Amino acid sequence: QVQLIESGGGLVQAGGSLTLSCAASGRTFGSNTMGWFRQAPGKEREFVALIRWSGGYTYYASSMKGRFTISRDNAKNTGYLQMNSLTPEDTAVYYCAGTARLGAPTSIYEYNYWGQGTQVTVSS
Repeated sequence: QVQLIESGGGLVQAGGSLTLSCAASGRTFGSNTMGWFRQAPGKEREFVALIRWSGGYTYYASSMKGRFTISRDNAKNTGYLQMNSLTPEDTAVYYCAGTARLGAPTSIYEYNYWGQGTQVTVSS
């Protein structure tokens, strides 16, 4: 079992930045890929970005590319999502997730492990 704990959410003004963290513990060898998803009120959970723990391969949703940067620190078993130029449309609960899948899993159904989520609110 892999446990994931997100942190770093909060309230930020439009144009600002936030960095989210996702600390993994437990049987972390069962997770090859870490993904970030977000869910706005009344909307479905959507893919944001992913990173492979080994090798650092990254993949982004097209709408996030250029503003968001995903990274990881293997020594700390922690992943990060740096978000720049935030807009009110980025307001959502952000979740990190883990999967044993390689490739570029972007569906929520491809992930086995989920954190509890962290709220990001962007004010105009």
